[in-house]
Amino acid sequence: MDRDRLAQALLDSFLEELEGHVVSLNRDLLALEQAPARAKELIPGILRTLHSVKGASRAASASMVENACHRMEEVLEPLIHGRAATPDLFELCFATVDALDDAGRRLASRQELAGSPLETLLPQLEQAAHGTPSRPPPAPAPKPEPAAPASAEKPAEAEPEPALPSQASGETLPVRVSGQKLDALLGRSGELRVAMLRLEGHAESLEALRDDVTGLRERVRGTQSEATLRRVELELARVARVLAQDRRALFQSSTGLDDEVRRARMLPFEEGCTGLERAARDVAHGLGRRVRMEVHGGGLELDRSLLQSLREPLLHLVRNAVAHGLEAPEERVRHGKPEEGRVVLSARLRGSRVEVAVEDDGRGLDLESLRERARARGLEAPEDDEDAARLVFLPGLSTAAKVTAVSGRGVGLDVVRAQVEALRGSVEVAFKAGQGTRFTLDVPLTLSTLRVLLVSVGGQVLALASEGVDRLLRLSPSDVREVEGRMSWVTPEALVPLASLAGVLELPPGPPRARPPAVVLSAGTAQAALVVDEVIAEQEVLVRSLGSRVKRARHVAAAAVLPDGRMALLLNPASLVRAAGGRPSAQFFPTPKEQVARRRVVLADDSPTTRMLEQSILEGAGYEVVACADGAEAWERLQAGGADAMVMDVEMPRMDGFQVTEAVRTSPRFGRVPVVLVTSREKPEDKARGLQAGASAYIVKSAFDPTSLLETLRRLL
Repeated sequence: MDRDRLAQALLDSFLEELEGHVVSLNRDLLALEQAPARAKELIPGILRTLHSVKGASRAASASMVENACHRMEEVLEPLIHGRAATPDLFELCFATVDALDDAGRRLASRQELAGSPLETLLPQLEQAAHGTPSRPPPAPAPKPEPAAPASAEKPAEAEPEPALPSQASGETLPVRVSGQKLDALLGRSGELRVAMLRLEGHAESLEALRDDVTGLRERVRGTQSEATLRRVELELARVARVLAQDRRALFQSSTGLDDEVRRARMLPFEEGCTGLERAARDVAHGLGRRVRMEVHGGGLELDRSLLQSLREPLLHLVRNAVAHGLEAPEERVRHGKPEEGRVVLSARLRGSRVEVAVEDDGRGLDLESLRERARARGLEAPEDDEDAARLVFLPGLSTAAKVTAVSGRGVGLDVVRAQVEALRGSVEVAFKAGQGTRFTLDVPLTLSTLRVLLVSVGGQVLALASEGVDRLLRLSPSDVREVEGRMSWVTPEALVPLASLAGVLELPPGPPRARPPAVVLSAGTAQAALVVDEVIAEQEVLVRSLGSRVKRARHVAAAAVLPDGRMALLLNPASLVRAAGGRPSAQFFPTPKEQVARRRVVLADDSPTTRMLEQSILEGAGYEVVACADGAEAWERLQAGGADAMVMDVEMPRMDGFQVTEAVRTSPRFGRVPVVLVTSREKPEDKARGLQAGASAYIVKSAFDPTSLLETLRRLL
């Protein structure tokens, strides 16, 4: 190997080793800061790490890194002999570790270290080695640390290292394999599984061909062709047996390979949390707070790519917990809490899903502040506390009193939701006032393969993750109600938003059908029913990223490789559920031919102005209108002359709209007459009462739109 190649190999090895050492230094310095009395126990380990970095950097000709590690050794060694560690000393040490990390990134991109944070810190390290350190300048914010390597082969060093214990008989030395190689191997393994599924389809085709030949032979029995067809039939049977044997062998091999590759990619959850404790500590120190971070379920092994994808959302949530959740020490003491706040990260398996939670013991969410910020931006402020809590995921919404480096810009939790949904997952928030907040991330166990439901919409085959599908159904008109111009599927428990998947995706709609198929999706606690053209099948597919150019496509999470080699877009269930809730009404069922005769509408409202306005709208659309001043008059006019539909207010003298609706529904003669309630009552319980009474549609006056009223009547009639 020539000199240049050797130098590059040594540098590559050093940079790979440096990542793990930065993780170790952060971990041990945090432990020392929290428990200074353990200095004699912890300092030797920190010094060994610094010594390893120093030797490796010398081999890689990174003299500035070598010098910084030597100075940091001189700063820390006196602590073993009783010297007290000051807050400024810890700040200097943490800043140096960040600068070492920054130096590694600069060297990896072939940048010089002149002018880097590490060079800036060298004079302060030298001063601290011989006296009291001055407060260091702000260091670059540390990135979430990569998972520490299980082991690494160290390059040769000028200074001798402690001898490694001899290898025991029968043991094997651990070998580091790059994540990129494991990713590539997993991709090949997935393609092998797809090929196996495709082979299974060919085997079924061969069996069908054999059956065709058998049937043909039966039809030509007794002719000269029978013998030829018999030979073909026997040969097909032989090929089918061989193919079945090969298919079984391929299945065993591909399954075993897939299992081994997945096992090689597994890492403990606690490795995915590496660097988060340091991030929590830095935010807390910047705000004058104290925090302790705990990891529960750290031994749970998860796929490497999943852990990497969760790092950014977890970093946002941990920083948010410290900046927004935890109170100042004096405030915590006033409320009977310990001065030190607590942030807990936990992970557990739930079937084929992983539930990851970030929980703090702080003040909880300020719902009134959230509602005020939402109203200030012209958004709806839900009365229900659970719905109001979800406002934290809206972009640009922040309850921070002032803008700081980590809060107040309204950026963070909307990013968390987007990143988790990109993993085909969901995020929910819960809290107890004065006791804390809990964010729960629900994500799939694997990101490479998935069982999906294939549907046809607008001439395209699309994929929906089976784990997000609650049920399949065939809609009938009696299952559907219209509330505030939006369609809902009626269940005994709730009203589920109903929309056309073609409409949500802006694809050509299919023709209305008497019993259109629909898929009920769930995302967290939210649901939506989406009408599709056809439900095709349920299959296991290989998942592929769409790449950076189309990663922001609306409602699309990835691409699914089907067993026959075709590609289908994998849709994002959480995005679809949200979009379905805001869709205007659509026509799902065939409408009868328009009648020439004018339709008769009984209109009731005790406000003369409102009554006159609605009458003008209806008559302008060609309806014959019978205007009434209250519900009792409307009921009488209906009995006297009948009607094709009724449009009524709720709050009226003598009989209100609910009472009239109940009377209509219990009438043998008028029980099928559509009733549209137009009212200022917009609470969920009022809507539920109206629909329970039998209203065909419910329109809130604050959102009243003449087009909405006319479109509603057109559908109902």
